[in-house]
Amino acid sequence: MTNILLVEDDKDIVENLSEFLVSEGFIIRHASGQKLALELLSTEQIDLVLLDISLSDGNGFAVCSAIKFRYNIPVIFLTASDDEFSTVTGFELGADDYIAKPFRPRELVSRIKNILRLTGSTGNTIQLGNVIVDTVKGTATKYGKELYLSALEYRLLLMFLNHRGAVLTRTQLLENIWDIAGEFVNDNTLTVYIKRLREKIEDEPQNPAIIKTVRGLGYRMD
Repeated sequence: MTNILLVEDDKDIVENLSEFLVSEGFIIRHASGQKLALELLSTEQIDLVLLDISLSDGNGFAVCSAIKFRYNIPVIFLTASDDEFSTVTGFELGADDYIAKPFRPRELVSRIKNILRLTGSTGNTIQLGNVIVDTVKGTATKYGKELYLSALEYRLLLMFLNHRGAVLTRTQLLENIWDIAGEFVNDNTLTVYIKRLREKIEDEPQNPAIIKTVRGLGYRMD
């Protein structure tokens, strides 16, 4: 059984989300603030943390920083603060994923399972040809040199990683970018970000081997 620590001070969210996650087979622990969260992490076996930024005491960024410093546990941010600054800050502190409220519970479960699969089966790093992605540090390197990905580029890469082998439509990718940007992102913008990401991770961006185009459907990472 997977033990999840839900760090959230909204009682309605805690009650509804906990009930849903328990029905999906997870064991849920709850903390409303920073102090209790860190106490539970030090005394109980926790496999993954769902973490809000705004807490009754302290803040999610401080909790995430402490988790990544002391423990090797994946973190998913749950927050209404879907601006790019919060996203970048979370990833820089080592967050493994980021989902903005309101979110669909089943999508959250899918992300939880993907993060557990990625961090559990391959450790904290995933190799894509000559590119290595560190899901704890939120970084990517190529031939040993860091790739400076924007928050949106990294989120796109993470989404492909979480859905390897599956075709992702442009609509799915647009919705994902929109969640992070906090504003409308059009089809042309998606094309630009796919192009930029390929230029950074592919050896031959014009003949991509990592993010492939599936004509008429979308994109796939094999």
